[in-house]
Amino acid sequence: MIRIVLASLLATVPAQLLAQAPAPAAASPEAAPYPKGQLTDLVQPQDYRLDLTVDPAKEGFSGHAEIDALLKRPSTTIHLHGRDFVMRSATARVGNRTFAGSWKQLDDTGVAALTFAELLPAGPVILAFDYDAKFQDGPAGMFRVQVGGDWYSWSQFESIDARAAFPGFDQPSFKTSFTVTLRTPPGLKAVSNAPETETKIENGLAVHRFARTLPLPTYLVAMMVGPFETVASEVAPTPQRAKPLPLRVVSTRQNAAKLDFALQGSKEIVALLEDYFADGFPYPKLDQITSPIMPGAMENAGADLYGDPILVMDRDAPTPQKRQFGMVVAHELAHQWFGDLVTPTWWDDIWLNESFANWMGYRIGQEWRPDLNIGAGALAEGFAAMDTDALVAGRPIHQPIATNGEIDSAFDSITYGKGGHVVAMIAAFMGDIPFRDGVRRYMAAHRYGNATSTDFFKAMAEAAHDPRIVPAMQSFIDQQGVPLLTFSRTAEGGYTVRQSRYAALGTTAPATRWGVPLCLRRGEARACSLLTDESATIELPAGSGPLVPNAGGTGYYRFELPAADWDALIAGTDKLSGGEAQALVDSLHASVLAGRGNATRLAALAENLVHHPDTYASDRATDALGDLAAMGLLDDRGRRGLRRLVERLYRPLLTQYGFDPRAGAYSAEAPERAQRRVQIVGRLAGAGRDKELRRRISTATRAFLAGDGKALDRAWYGMGFEMSVAQGKVSAAKALVDKALASEDPAFRPVALGAAANSGSKDVANWLLNGLSDKRLRASEKNDLLRGVLLTGQTREIGYTYLRANLDALTSGSNGIFFSSRLPQFLAHFCSAERADEFARDLRPRFAGKPGALELERTIERVRNCGLLRDKRETAISSEFARFR
Repeated sequence: MIRIVLASLLATVPAQLLAQAPAPAAASPEAAPYPKGQLTDLVQPQDYRLDLTVDPAKEGFSGHAEIDALLKRPSTTIHLHGRDFVMRSATARVGNRTFAGSWKQLDDTGVAALTFAELLPAGPVILAFDYDAKFQDGPAGMFRVQVGGDWYSWSQFESIDARAAFPGFDQPSFKTSFTVTLRTPPGLKAVSNAPETETKIENGLAVHRFARTLPLPTYLVAMMVGPFETVASEVAPTPQRAKPLPLRVVSTRQNAAKLDFALQGSKEIVALLEDYFADGFPYPKLDQITSPIMPGAMENAGADLYGDPILVMDRDAPTPQKRQFGMVVAHELAHQWFGDLVTPTWWDDIWLNESFANWMGYRIGQEWRPDLNIGAGALAEGFAAMDTDALVAGRPIHQPIATNGEIDSAFDSITYGKGGHVVAMIAAFMGDIPFRDGVRRYMAAHRYGNATSTDFFKAMAEAAHDPRIVPAMQSFIDQQGVPLLTFSRTAEGGYTVRQSRYAALGTTAPATRWGVPLCLRRGEARACSLLTDESATIELPAGSGPLVPNAGGTGYYRFELPAADWDALIAGTDKLSGGEAQALVDSLHASVLAGRGNATRLAALAENLVHHPDTYASDRATDALGDLAAMGLLDDRGRRGLRRLVERLYRPLLTQYGFDPRAGAYSAEAPERAQRRVQIVGRLAGAGRDKELRRRISTATRAFLAGDGKALDRAWYGMGFEMSVAQGKVSAAKALVDKALASEDPAFRPVALGAAANSGSKDVANWLLNGLSDKRLRASEKNDLLRGVLLTGQTREIGYTYLRANLDALTSGSNGIFFSSRLPQFLAHFCSAERADEFARDLRPRFAGKPGALELERTIERVRNCGLLRDKRETAISSEFARFR
């Protein structure tokens, strides 16, 4: 799975900074204990037969489910999962006898008890259920959306939402086959994991029967129904697969003309993955399915689900959208092997699924289209994760998960960003071929089964032939925090390096020791060693030039240098790779946040990097300066200094690159050049506040919104729409939102709604949250509007007032893994110790025991750290900015 904020997918410049279900039965204080996390070993499910009647135009669906199972001991009670069902019948069949059962949901996570009046004997049993359930209006469980007048339904079951679609044993250790039947109104298409074997009309309904699946956990089951459009082809045979692989892209009707890019790209990515794993695609067909409200993607076996903007595009789509396609499709298809074919035993090992797939997404995406520079995004995501990992409140990548309420916290930037970066670091240290061989060894040993982190470490150790690799890897996976490597000069002209845990100004982090794969570079010479002691004298590479403390940028650590070494490294940025430049910016920015570094040196780095050919690196230092401004660390003099600097750095570049806002003006350009122009325009029109550039964008946007579809390219939608709302206030916002809600274009609708939320207008924010009641606005889109309002400085207080008043609704219902667990992140741009205390006092009790509890603690710490930094450094930092010319 991967999560993306769809509203910002095509807005390539950063923004300005429920159906009612039956209430679960409450367990009384005297109720018997029941499993609140992993189920016991009492029951082993062996096969499912699911028969669901699904009409997306209705509020709910009905189902008949049968589970062949083995009861290991006699019992009157079976604990399993099912959430918010109206249970009409629940029975157990043992031989020729049928035992009537009583169904009771025990908590709101969907743990249920099936009890019988007499003892069920040990041995084979068939559990059978007839039930009714509600569709959700957000991407969790079985959810439905109206698109262009038609109703569609999809399933999204990770992590624990399969239990909202059918009763079962909803945890990853139980891998069984599923035989799915979907009964729908005639004329609708149905999609599941296995190929469809038969469709016929029975009792006025179309009955879609699917082949029995290969072994799957419940969270990878897929059931989609609607008047879908499809484009179909085959992935040609490869050395790893003798037969063609049937492939379809499945989407809602209005997207039919924009599916070929995804069809052709998916073919190529499948073949690249087969080559990496040395194994043919593990399932008999592949459907790539889209939904307009899926805020990311999900690796259902043979039936991946994506948000519309990830797949729906043509060959003129902006570079970031094509990058997103390559990375996300490679990520989800890598899961077909690493996650689906071999599945974690329990959620504490989900990091292994997602961290590896994140690394593979960037790696295979880069191999698919090197011209898009997809691979550089992996390090960008990893360095961004360090900001979260540096907090005292947090968790290691590999964390114990005792209860259902803790599961969703595992799907965060630590798992994806940090985990992917650590995988990249280990792969770089081991060497690409030995690491790949370890992956293949692991996959072969656990094919169609379950595995643990220990199994993966064992395979890596056998492939590496280096016993130090496993403890080094475990030190990063089992411990929280970012290593800080402090380099000091020796009298002999060499260096000593000391490791500690990085901490922001005013924060004391616990003492931590890692096995750090330390790779250094000087000129063309590179040397790697494993730093396990607290400090060591290092052997320098034999080359000449400044010391590069993180060769290639793959190391998951920050560094601190003597002043002369900082300056030498900054002066030599033209000799740094994109990853090394990203590592340099991250470490220098972190030094400023820790109270050691200074903004003047960061500005010098921005001036040198602005000409770097890697678009992931070229603006990193400029954006780091912008982050300090967004934290409220600058007075008016400092803000004017930042504008002068941006104008001086980017105005000549705009002259060099040129600017034409019309659609397709640069469609023939190389992707990196086209993307560089977007970034130049964004910084100059944003932080630089360039009046003439903003006028040109505004003029083109007005023409576009008035009906001239060629006036504005998709690359400028986010900027142009935000300017339109900022200038026209509520009237412009109402017109833009109405236009968005009348459209199903995934390149327009989410970006237009996001622009209204990010406008910075208090009147607009009030209208969006408290006055907008259009039935066309989807529940997930309402949540995205709140996010935009809260993350924009001028409207933050309005968003917080709304959040407090509606918190119960926001953290319940059909928000699933994609929203409620991340809701506290929306508050992270507040900046004061007083506000941190307020969050702790007012919000901590309301998030207790919920998936967002950890994220709230991180937010409280971020807000407090920001306030402390502002109190101690605002005057000094503002003075530095004021001197920028």
